[in-house]
Amino acid sequence: MVWLDGVTKTYRLGKEGMVTAVQAVDLDVARGEFLVITGRSGAGKTTLLNLVAGLTRPTDGRIVWGDVDLWRMPDAQRSHLRNRRLGFVFQFASLLPSLTVAENVALPTAFGSHRREPGAHERASELLRTVGLADKRDAYPRQLSAGQQQRVVIARSLINDPEMLLADEPTSNLDAATECEMMALFAEIHAMRGVTILMVTHAPQFVPGCARLVEMADGAICARGSA
Repeated sequence: MVWLDGVTKTYRLGKEGMVTAVQAVDLDVARGEFLVITGRSGAGKTTLLNLVAGLTRPTDGRIVWGDVDLWRMPDAQRSHLRNRRLGFVFQFASLLPSLTVAENVALPTAFGSHRREPGAHERASELLRTVGLADKRDAYPRQLSAGQQQRVVIARSLINDPEMLLADEPTSNLDAATECEMMALFAEIHAMRGVTILMVTHAPQFVPGCARLVEMADGAICARGSA
């Protein structure tokens, strides 16, 4: 589905000079796969996720979606990729407090070429049932627990029926029991919908058995295996 060929990302940090966040990474993500990237803080996990999503441009190497180099795509095509083919689950819920739960889930349909797409709120209600929050559709984010808010984010990430979910530390602000529940929910969504999942996590002990593990250290892949 997507592969990285010798991808490197360096940043200039003032007087400290150049810092290499990702170094010569070769990686492929197969369609329908559940791939989890683990490693210590600062290992380059989130930078790698942003590179795959086209949010960050590599300093060197190639990122290829299908048979098309991501950074040879026109800007509009990269934007379409992020809006229609990718779903994002970030570390923090980032829900809009003035919108109801259902409105937050439907929000991505308000952007891009499919603005005001009919049936968005019906799909939002169905996705809320999928994540166990059917009774919260008219609630506001402040009325939900941290775990419930993250379930809303997962539902929102699926509203455009993406080919891939990109999840960046989606359970890091949750207690251990809720963290385990969230990982089980990702495994259920993967099994039910066949969506490709690329996840960064600090907690490999909760990774479901269906996942393939890749460990990073100092910007490079240092180990590969399975959960």
